[in-house]
Amino acid sequence: MAGHNKWSKIKHKKAGTDAQKSKVFGRLAKVLTVESKNCGGDRGSPALKSAIEQAKAANMPAQNINRAIERGVGGNAESLETITYEMYGPGGCALLINALTDNKNRTAAEIRHIITKNGYTVGTPGSAAWIFTKQEGRIVPSTTVSLSEADAKKLDALVAELDEQEDTQEILTNKV
Repeated sequence: MAGHNKWSKIKHKKAGTDAQKSKVFGRLAKVLTVESKNCGGDRGSPALKSAIEQAKAANMPAQNINRAIERGVGGNAESLETITYEMYGPGGCALLINALTDNKNRTAAEIRHIITKNGYTVGTPGSAAWIFTKQEGRIVPSTTVSLSEADAKKLDALVAELDEQEDTQEILTNKV
């Protein structure tokens, strides 16, 4: 009975947690790179300071944080763009999908594919953004929608699939 010893169980569990950490660290590294590029590497700027605090809160190693900041300041920094997609999902729930990408055509095609595969369409700019307001540096819904159990499951599946896309940074909904 191969694969049933203690080491195998530990190895498989560690592989799963390492994959999750890698995904989170990759997203945070992109944010750090963009913020350091925008502020010229000034660690005193509020945006970069906030990004560093988020990375530290996720237990990102200091070496990775410094490398991401240096990548943003250096001449070989990749050109990352922030893109927001808007849509209405199950039960009329509004979604804002924020992505950070180096190739917006590829990211747009991937996100549209996920959305249309689930039977929805990407909205025009402003179609769902009006539901959200910015309060204390965070984007929150100004109106909320309660969903049936079936719609909530569909929404959770859609959000999980969108979250798997590597360029997706944040998914906001107005679900209660």
